[in-house]
Amino acid sequence: MKFNWFNKKENKILPDYFLEYEDSFLNAPKLAINETRFVVFDTETTGFNRMRDRVLSIGAVSLINNTLNVNDSFEVYLKQEIFNPETVHIHGILKEGNITKISELEALKSFLKYIGNSILVGHHINFDIMMMNQILVRNELPEIKNKTLDTEHLYRTSKHTVYQNTLPKERYTLDQLCDELNVSKSDRHTASGDAFITAILFLKIIARLDKNNDLTVKDLLNS
Repeated sequence: MKFNWFNKKENKILPDYFLEYEDSFLNAPKLAINETRFVVFDTETTGFNRMRDRVLSIGAVSLINNTLNVNDSFEVYLKQEIFNPETVHIHGILKEGNITKISELEALKSFLKYIGNSILVGHHINFDIMMMNQILVRNELPEIKNKTLDTEHLYRTSKHTVYQNTLPKERYTLDQLCDELNVSKSDRHTASGDAFITAILFLKIIARLDKNNDLTVKDLLNS
């Protein structure tokens, strides 16, 4: 077993699966944008309270060189004792049912292995990162290390010229962004469906931002 201290005060040892995740960031080369792996992901949750609510499903798909790789996708459903029946009409996930579900910890292990050191992309991604970080906290682990991109912010960047270092503060739901960029909203409100839709939006936004064919990963992260 590998040994590593993530909390010097508590002297807790990180499990192997998290060490492998951390190791993926060590000496990782800076790649050109067409070589960089982006993982677009989404979560369905019981609600929006990070302390009280829980993740019910995670969906993700990868992108490399402006190509969506449907053969490199990710989808899990989580067993949760905490459940909110009032949100079932949104995500359609029942507490009991025929969908195969795995434990929160097993979902976390699989997710970290899938994402590695990829750049994470999502619509209002801070919420999804927050909910995943709560799973990590419940398992006494450090937070997600990946760099992130938000499609709402990138779209605003593509639509407006920066003036005095500020951008207009329009807010866009995923549905609104689909309407703006003419993307089908089929399979909405499933984690895998929303991840796929967001990936299509991301590709369209990247095309807008890369009009001169000189866009870099650094440009995206600093936008």
